[in-house]
This record gives sequence, C-alpha cells and structure tokens, in this order.
Amino acid sequence: FRVEFSSAIGPYKGGLRLHPSVNLSILKFLGFEQVFKNSLTALPLGGGKGGSDFDPKGKSDLEVMRFCQSFMAELARHIGPNTDVPAGDIGVGAREIGYLFGYYKKIRNEFSGILTGKGMEYGGSLIRPEATGYGLVYFTREMLKTRGLSFLNMKVIVSGSGNVAQFATEKVLDMGGIPVTMSDSSGFIHDPTGITRAKLAWVMQLKNKRRGRLSEYAQQFPEATYTEASKGSVWNVEGAQVALPCATQNELRGEHAEMLVKHGVVAVAEGANMPCSPEAIKLIQGSGLLFAPGKAANAGGVATSGLEMSQNAMRLTWTREEVDDKLSKIMVNIHDTCARTAEAYGQKDDYVLGANVAGFVKVADAMLAEGVV
Repeated sequence: FRVEFSSAIGPYKGGLRLHPSVNLSILKFLGFEQVFKNSLTALPLGGGKGGSDFDPKGKSDLEVMRFCQSFMAELARHIGPNTDVPAGDIGVGAREIGYLFGYYKKIRNEFSGILTGKGMEYGGSLIRPEATGYGLVYFTREMLKTRGLSFLNMKVIVSGSGNVAQFATEKVLDMGGIPVTMSDSSGFIHDPTGITRAKLAWVMQLKNKRRGRLSEYAQQFPEATYTEASKGSVWNVEGAQVALPCATQNELRGEHAEMLVKHGVVAVAEGANMPCSPEAIKLIQGSGLLFAPGKAANAGGVATSGLEMSQNAMRLTWTREEVDDKLSKIMVNIHDTCARTAEAYGQKDDYVLGANVAGFVKVADAMLAEGVV
C-alpha cells in the first residue's frame, strides 16, 4: 500500500511499514497524523504512509531483497523527489531502504533522493538515526524552561531500548540529567545510580549487535534491578521528575499516569507514536503536569529526513554539528509554535491543542490558497 494523503505544503512524506498488522485503514490513519506532524516542522513536507503485511522477521537477506524489489517495481511510478519521498518505519531499516533505493535506481536509471534514511555512502544524512531521540529531549528541555526547570540532576524514566530510547538517553546525559530506567518487551531495568555513558554503550552493543534481552543488564551491573513485565511496570519507579515513553503505542495507561502523578513527575513527553492512552493524557494534563504529544515531541525524525532531502537536492553533505544545530532550532520552533497557539486559543500549556491546531491551520490555509483542485 501507499497512501498519499496531502501534498498541500510539499511532496508526500511518510514511512513505509513492513509488519503483519499493516492494513489500509491503519495506513490511512497514520498518513492523516503524518500530515500535521510534518506541518509542525515548518519544512515543506506533505503527509503519506505506506507498507505491506509482509513480515521481514525470520526472513533471509535474499528473501527481504526480493520482496523490496517487487514492492518498488510498483511503487516507483508513484514516487519522486518532488512528488512523494518515503522513509523507513517499523520493519524498514537501513537494509530495506538500500534494497528499495537500488531497485528504483535500476528501473528508472537515475540517482535521486527518492527515499530518506539512506546509508551515508549513497546520500544519507548524519544525525538521522539519532534525530527522534535528540529532538524529543530538545523539546522537553524547552517545555521545562517554561517552569524555570532544566534537565540538570533530574532523574528521568525512559521506556524502550530501541533507537529512540537509546539516543534520548544519550542526550539526557549530555544535558546533565540522570536516566534511571530502560525496558524491552520482557521487562525493565532500574538503575538508581543512573545509566552512565559506559552503561549505555553496553546496552547499544547488547541491543544493536547481539540482539539480547535487557535482563542481562542486571547481571552485568549488580547495582541495577531487573523486573519482568508481568511483575511490574517501568512507570511505577519512584524518584524521577521526567518520563519519556519511547517504546510502543498505548504503553502508558491510566493507572500508570496515576503513579507518575503520585511520585511527583513534572513532565511527560512522547518519544514513541501515541504511547499514552487517551485516559492517561487526560489524567496527566488534569493534574497540571507538562505533557508533550508525539506529533510535536518526536517530529525530530521527520525533520531530519527533510534536512536529508535538502542535502540531496543541493548535492551536499552537512557536518554532524550543522545537522544537530538545525534540528535543535527546528524543535525549539515547534515548541514555541505549540505554546503560542495554545495560549492564543485560551488554553495555556496545552501542547496537545497547540500541536493539533497549529498543524491543521497551516495545511488548511495552504489548501484554501490553492483553490478547489
């Protein structure tokens, strides 16, 4: 499937997902959300989403390559650097993007930036893997500033141990914070002394190279405790001031939100796509906590995809520092836009309303300007 939802403000842009749960209605919903997330970045990006119910898990590289080539054989006629620029999503990483890009190049006989998330060797951007996690922490930093707070010496609960969680943890350390948890589908670790850079490097090796489980962390670092998913939740950990859900949708529910409020958390920011249930969001906001919705807080990933498109169009590669600086400025701008819009509509500090309204108004204004087409 490829759902091209809106190109009112720029070429269609959104991920390709390979997972057994994929169907047309899920992709329509994700494409709809993507329109407003992309609008918030202030970059000229429309919204779309695509994928298939093909499951790359347990398949050989050759099988995955053959599927990607069949998929691109049909997709190629619908995409282009000024039409639709897909990216990766669940089940679509560097390997799949490489196979898709290679086959497009073969059948169209052109080298152009028709996908983002590419390898550095063939037109990728520095900071792209780190972007979502880094952007999340930049947004949270701006949100904390509104209350006169900062990450310095703050304990932070992070859920997940994938790409977003790893780099959010790294950026929290950069800002002087103390990440104390990480989790995977089996359970979570709580390290009251803090996950240091050396410990994070060990987790990255465990997850990215050895594909191991987090339970090994507690054996390696005895000061930490490991709790199985069936026996407790990462959100029950006490003593933290910030919570960053970076694992999966609906992981933080009403009862978890109650625990966070009770334990004195001041800010919750979504790193994953919709990790908080509607009940949890209502509770968090109702209790006066700062809450950053995913379409604003985790927009760093798509923003850096936009920067990758710019580099491809200019035939340039920016340095790490240049991309990181641009990402930071984009996240500050997204925060300020959400805060300003919420205040203008009489709902100060309501980032959910701010993000939804600001994202919608820009797309709606562009559609009105372009006429009935």
